[in-house]
Amino acid sequence: MADSKELAEQREETRLIIEELLEDGSDPDALYAIEHHISCENFETLEKAAVEVFKLGYEVTEPEEIEVESGEILFCFDAVSESGLNAELIDAQVEQLMNLAEKMGVYYDGWGTYFEDPDAEYDDEDSDDEDGEGEEEESDKSSRLH
Repeated sequence: MADSKELAEQREETRLIIEELLEDGSDPDALYAIEHHISCENFETLEKAAVEVFKLGYEVTEPEEIEVESGEILFCFDAVSESGLNAELIDAQVEQLMNLAEKMGVYYDGWGTYFEDPDAEYDDEDSDDEDGEGEEEESDKSSRLH
């Protein structure tokens, strides 16, 4: 079971992220891609955790290799869900993934999402344009928070 102090810290972080997004003008009614960060020193262990996370209903991104400040190599992936900025729902996801991380021997490294412009007009039909004029660059439509 996840450490209660760590869970409390994550709950506080969740509220801070949501507060900052809303203060910056992010759309309070939008659906957000909530990206939970999972990492491990061992690729095989990370892979097993990714399978379990997928079974829980999350989209799992391709694993990446990163070097941290200490020079250590870690493997990581994101467990992605789509939801509104609902702190209680995100808290439940965090607790679920922290418990799984502890069980699987991987690290839960928090979560993040992107700013959603309430004035943006996204037209799915435009993204099918063959000339690409209707397509919007990822960096144009949102900014990463956390």
